[in-house]
Amino acid sequence: MPASYARRTFLNGVLGSAAAAAFRLSAASGVSVGMIPDAGATQVSLEEKAPLRDYLSKSLGIPVNLIIPTSYNATVEGLGNSSLDFAYLGALTYVKAHQSYGVIPLVQREADKHFHSVFVTQSGAPFKQLSDLKGKRFAFGDINSTSGHLIPYQELRKAGVDVDRDLKFRYSGSHAATLKAVEAGAVDAGALDETVYKAMTTDGKVDAGRIRILYTSHPFVDYVWVARKDIDAKRRESFANSFLSLREGKDDAILAILRGKDFQRASDAEYADIRSIAAELNML
Repeated sequence: MPASYARRTFLNGVLGSAAAAAFRLSAASGVSVGMIPDAGATQVSLEEKAPLRDYLSKSLGIPVNLIIPTSYNATVEGLGNSSLDFAYLGALTYVKAHQSYGVIPLVQREADKHFHSVFVTQSGAPFKQLSDLKGKRFAFGDINSTSGHLIPYQELRKAGVDVDRDLKFRYSGSHAATLKAVEAGAVDAGALDETVYKAMTTDGKVDAGRIRILYTSHPFVDYVWVARKDIDAKRRESFANSFLSLREGKDDAILAILRGKDFQRASDAEYADIRSIAAELNML
């Protein structure tokens, strides 16, 4: 079986009823908001995002149940089975969720309109370009990640690297795990979300002196907040306005959690290029 076919099969088939059942967390008295595990799906990460949950609850005037599923695909399925009302998705997961369940894009950070993946390696590694990674150990993030898999895969292919033949690659599951694997020397290089890289090096969650950026990808449209297609327009607008009203100097604690400065409206048309790339690479 070709590796590309196996990848596409895995991308589309893993979840099933067990993961759907994991979402049966009652949201009868409020709304459930999901966030893909872009910086790690742990209890600690949920606690760190508590100010965001509280802000949304106050802004919407109803309780908010903030959930970080264990995978990107699980977040998509949560929207499909109505256990999530709103969610934060990467571009690839958005395209999949829109295609399968008709989710509606609401808002995104200004930075999401011109996003980048960064390829990182150890500070003393001899690599100067992506083609130097042939034969090396490499980490992608989640298999459904845009900045941790889709775009890096495309960039490697453009550099003449056949991922399935030329790399000893693995999926770390998250951007944070990729960066930690590179820092520890468990892999020779990896690719991740540029904002996670900046946040973790700034916050001291990795030793910035032990890693460096090898390559930065071309710009692309990435993360977006979405609503289930059957959420009424008034509630969608209220949710969107919660983000559009955030301001530097007033809401810095919330903006730090969101790794952004301001938000803008999002549209489905912006994701045409991502759809094209995903189709070309058999990731839809």
